[in-house]
Amino acid sequence: MNFTTTEPPFRFRQGTRPLLISMPHVGTHVPPALAARLTDEARHVPDTDWHLERLYAFADTLGASVLVATHSRYVIDLNRPPDGASLYPGQSVTGLCPVDTFDDTPLYAHGDVPGEAEIAARRNAIWHPYHAQLAEELARIRAQHGIAMLWDAHSIRSELPRFFDGKLPDLNLGTGKGMSCDPALADRLLSIAREAEGYTSVLNGRFTGGYITRHHGQPGQGVHAVQLEMTQSSYMQEALPFDYLPEVAAGVQPHLQRMLQAVLAFAEARA
Repeated sequence: MNFTTTEPPFRFRQGTRPLLISMPHVGTHVPPALAARLTDEARHVPDTDWHLERLYAFADTLGASVLVATHSRYVIDLNRPPDGASLYPGQSVTGLCPVDTFDDTPLYAHGDVPGEAEIAARRNAIWHPYHAQLAEELARIRAQHGIAMLWDAHSIRSELPRFFDGKLPDLNLGTGKGMSCDPALADRLLSIAREAEGYTSVLNGRFTGGYITRHHGQPGQGVHAVQLEMTQSSYMQEALPFDYLPEVAAGVQPHLQRMLQAVLAFAEARA
């Protein structure tokens, strides 16, 4: 089937300091022709990383650049390799152009899943522009500051039996098992997360960083990347209508801010 979209692939605003915050899963747009093929459940795009722009509203005051996806991960997952290879071999995962939800229910009401030509069209329209912008901004930051920091912001329901047993830790830091950023920075971020009273944390646990972290994080070349996968219960309702909960979010925001300030301190000490 053909794929077209009238929405731009991302929103971007440039900052002044050596930090880029990427939000690849906050998009909710599904082109109407594609939405018509989805189930009623899927049209609610329940697996969105809801409200992260609002949660990270302090990013502008930090001087960070911010790159935000517009399309739902059901259209194409920007945190997957372009060839669709599994990030976690042997474990249950969703694909580059998913065909099922996190609850393992079908996305497509009549089974008309995308073929190779449609996947290629989605990749060309959305995936490639997002990653080109990401790479371009990291190169600009590194050229200007001598170092570039990438923070890949994510959130997920705290309990998803398909992917993990029990409740997920609240703050899941991923550095590609130590490959995508300086270990000293990872240790500093984990210490901040552990000091966050009332929140659990882990480094390179169930989530070690997706394609964005692993591909763009090149510490030997002056680009350090960290993924944070947060439990949505830390700031919002995890079920419909997926409302943002300002009083709950206010509890975790200072810890997020401390982590990003530590990222900037690390960069500026080495610039």
